[in-house]
Amino acid sequence: MSETPKFEVLESKTLTSEEITTITRQNNYGTWRFQKTWKPLHIADAEGCWFTDGAGKRYLDFSSQLMCVNLGHKNPRVVESIAEQARELAYVAPGHATRARARLSSKLLEVLPEGISKFFFTTSGTEANEAAFKIARMFTGKSKIISRYRSYHGSTNASIAATGDPRRWAMEPGGKGSGFVFAPETNCYDCPIKHTYPACNIACADYIEHMIRNESDVAAVILEPVVGTNGVLVPPPEYFPRLREICDRHGVLMIADEVMAGWGRTGKWFSVDHWGVKPDILVTAKGITSAYVPLGLCATTAKIADYFEDHYFAHGHTYEAHPLTLGPAVATIEEMQRLGLVERAAELEPYVREKVEALKAKHPSVGDVRGLGLFFGVEIVKNRVTKQPFNTMRDKVEGKPLVVDQIAARMMAQGVSIQAWVSHFVIAPPLIVTKEELDLGIAALDEHLSIADALVEA
Repeated sequence: MSETPKFEVLESKTLTSEEITTITRQNNYGTWRFQKTWKPLHIADAEGCWFTDGAGKRYLDFSSQLMCVNLGHKNPRVVESIAEQARELAYVAPGHATRARARLSSKLLEVLPEGISKFFFTTSGTEANEAAFKIARMFTGKSKIISRYRSYHGSTNASIAATGDPRRWAMEPGGKGSGFVFAPETNCYDCPIKHTYPACNIACADYIEHMIRNESDVAAVILEPVVGTNGVLVPPPEYFPRLREICDRHGVLMIADEVMAGWGRTGKWFSVDHWGVKPDILVTAKGITSAYVPLGLCATTAKIADYFEDHYFAHGHTYEAHPLTLGPAVATIEEMQRLGLVERAAELEPYVREKVEALKAKHPSVGDVRGLGLFFGVEIVKNRVTKQPFNTMRDKVEGKPLVVDQIAARMMAQGVSIQAWVSHFVIAPPLIVTKEELDLGIAALDEHLSIADALVEA
């Protein structure tokens, strides 16, 4: 093993861009990857829909970093709200009431689905899901939670156990007692149970009812209403109403994981709003502060809340309802309302849809495009007839070269940053994006899809 070079402790302004990258690489873990290939790019600034590296090169942030900077970078009102909150009250233990907590609680009632009215504040979506699982189990007295295979719910013990994608494999909880079982995802492009919509009569929802009957002891079903990282999967109109009826009939709670698809991303405040369905528990994070400060939310109905009036609420942590995270959330929601960003995402949807449909028509490697609002997935395949992908989840965890990563790297070199995962790209720019910026990002993808086109099998 080579000796790690030593750096003196220096004032941050004296560090070169190269030193910043080197120190980061040598002293930090790069997440979800083999460490030997990690070469982190030094980012020095960001504003609007763009970020800038240490050499001064600008990049269009075409996926809002991790699908979270919904307001765009450096919104002046949110930036100032962080300083205002720090001056007023930077921290107090969560057993106390604060002005920030009261203001955000009142603001949330304006935008959350009707009936969701009791809140537990965390510092991430992962932690919010952990809270949701505990609340569901305490309230129902049952232990099992049904998730879906194409899903991501977080990286801590229970949330990774509830995750369907391959990030779970390396730390599989295993054994009895993990309490999570998996159902097929709703993917009308490539149905995992080999049905065809609409003749299927929403068999994927009926499959979950079959699981509930045969697993017994099911406390809740957790779903991303629009699946995020795992493909931007949009269910058909009948799916959520059917599943809501199934859950009600069997006394099972519905948990909507809106960490990625919430906060205007799909053209509604929350993606579940598209189907007029009310979850029992809603979990969110990311866009709640546009990621300026780390905040997560686990929100429940009054019915669940009433249970804990006379039953012990066995959960909590030091940074719960941290004032410095709550104040900026109020400013974020107010800015979204002032700028009409939820409506803007809905208005831009037809424009984006037309552009990505044109990609599908032009490129033989594009198997499917799908999405809502400013949240679209572009899936590439080796063979359109068989829908065989270029790479698999197993390739991802084994560190094999991925075609989507080659395309994303070419786009990055051209100044467009896009999220790629196994076999698809996620188009999710800040909600302030202009049509010109949308054109620029999609044009870069259009150009470099030629890499996949050249590998298509007839």
